[in-house]
Amino acid sequence: MNFTDLNLIDPIAKALQEEGYTQPTPIQQQAIPSILQGRDLLGTAQTGTGKTAAFAIPILQNLTEKNIRNNQIKALILTPTRELAIQIEESFNAYGRHLKLRNLVVFGGVKQGAQENALRRGVDILVATPGRLLDFISQGIISLKHLEIFVLDEADRMLDMGFVHDVKRIVKLLPQQRQTLFFSATFPDEIKTLANSILNNPVKVAVAPVSATADTIKQKVYFVDKENKLELLTHILQNDISDSVLVFSRTKHGADKIARKLQSQKISAEAIHGNKSQNQRQNALNNFKSGKTRILVATDIAARGIDIDELKYVVNFELSDVSETYVHRIGRTGRAGADGSSISFVDGLDLINLKSTEKLIGKKIPVEKDHPFHTDNLVVEKRDSNNKSFTPRPKPQSKENIGYKKPKNKSNFSRSK
Repeated sequence: MNFTDLNLIDPIAKALQEEGYTQPTPIQQQAIPSILQGRDLLGTAQTGTGKTAAFAIPILQNLTEKNIRNNQIKALILTPTRELAIQIEESFNAYGRHLKLRNLVVFGGVKQGAQENALRRGVDILVATPGRLLDFISQGIISLKHLEIFVLDEADRMLDMGFVHDVKRIVKLLPQQRQTLFFSATFPDEIKTLANSILNNPVKVAVAPVSATADTIKQKVYFVDKENKLELLTHILQNDISDSVLVFSRTKHGADKIARKLQSQKISAEAIHGNKSQNQRQNALNNFKSGKTRILVATDIAARGIDIDELKYVVNFELSDVSETYVHRIGRTGRAGADGSSISFVDGLDLINLKSTEKLIGKKIPVEKDHPFHTDNLVVEKRDSNNKSFTPRPKPQSKENIGYKKPKNKSNFSRSK
């Protein structure tokens, strides 16, 4: 199937051709016709499957064909992170470049003046994060009374980040008569309940469940003691990899530490995480995309929000405690059929997470031993309630297993009278 088979209007078809799009991905093939028909949709898709285009293209077409010019918000896309919101708006701009629809993205962490002025001039399609959207609604700057299409993107990420209550508040403000598109990579019970409460007889689309990793991604594990991880990363970047690399860290402090270490070795690197200002995060991302910065160190807030063309390498400095996160992280590479590589550093703290990850994806990840910091002597470590690592002591053997014999029941002993 080609995009020409989807009955798209000429301005959108022209924009897709200019973007180099020829064949729709599976989720685009399944979702676009149903959305064009006005149906609600429940979509399950992992990152990198072309999900944004799957809803952006038909939204642009439906609103264009209705030709309603009332300076009111007609489509709302709600998404959990600023990075993802910006990229979704960029997609709307790209696919709708030959249309007269006005798109805008709003998010927190920056002064609201410019966003407020744009809203007052009139917006057709709004991409927003929950907090800033509710701020504007409470100030009377945004009204959703004329909304026709609502998209809830990355619903499970909303749950992870504590936004579910905000989402429910926003849903209560939407018109009852609307088209709703609901996307999530995973479906825990709370997400299922939310989906059931806001969807009306939806078309269900499931593509590449979260447990699947793209066949185009070459995965490797490096066994290394914790104290040698920074040295190993430096060694790889100086000797084995010359391309740009996205490095994932478990913590914000860890991301900063990794970036400083690389900078001290004359390797251009920046960190991106929730403690950075919006301008700092966006500048770091732009520098990485342009090639000005070679290494971007990110926490998992960026796992589903960074979309970089032809990124070849992802390094997991630590494995996440949530196995599904591994799939989302490495999904930053090997996109749209391109080749990619994922390298995961595993120390004693990561051994349990490695086992869980391999169980989720249904295969063993090959161990790369050809590096100067390889070890075969890792011991499983865990974290205590204060997040400090410790090595569990082996369970003591039972008395039966060390030759101890229980005395016979007293009732079996004869007693002297």
